Amino acid sequence: MSKMSIGEAAEYFGVSKEAIHNRIRRGSLQSVMQEGVKLVLVDKNSLKTSAKKTASKPLASDERYYKLLEEQNAKLQDRVEKLENETRTLRDQKEQMLVQERIKIEEIYKQKDEQLKNILSAISSKFMLNAPADASQESEHVEAEIEIPLEEEQEQESALISLKKYLKEHKYSKKKQQKIKTKFQKIAKEDTRVIMVGKKCYIDLGKYDYSDLL
Repeated sequence: MSKMSIGEAAEYFGVSKEAIHNRIRRGSLQSVMQEGVKLVLVDKNSLKTSAKKTASKPLASDERYYKLLEEQNAKLQDRVEKLENETRTLRDQKEQMLVQERIKIEEIYKQKDEQLKNILSAISSKFMLNAPADASQESEHVEAEIEIPLEEEQEQESALISLKKYLKEHKYSKKKQQKIKTKFQKIAKEDTRVIMVGKKCYIDLGKYDYSDLL
């Protein structure tokens, strides 16, 4: 048996002095009085066993703690990798969508350009084939009328004349003239018989019949 003071026993067992006194009162530790000083009796074998237990407890606790940390770290790493993969997938999908939208927009503009070219080509062809030779001078001679001399009418198939002059020559009333002009302007885009040069309307009596409109 070894003898220890209350302070030494408290330091060795890692408890307070009060705890050592409590153990002595409960009988879990034996004590003796020597020269007026209370000493704690401790078995050497129990000291070794107790020391081993005391040393093994923190080691086992540390191992469990480190193991728990490793498990949590592994879970966090898996989560991070999963989030990175999801982010990469979303980024790729976004880029693909942007590329597809760009292709669609380019195709739309290409189709619009093609349609515009066709419209301009059709207008240009119609103007070149049907417009009178002096149509470019219309802005300077607003009231000038385009007509073909009677001598040339017999030699040419076209008998182009402005609708305004035609109505005046046939003495239509102003109300009737306005009604006919409105009708011609409405169908000008769809009816090839009607030739528009600027805002002026022309008819070709040598080629077409206009009885359904007059």
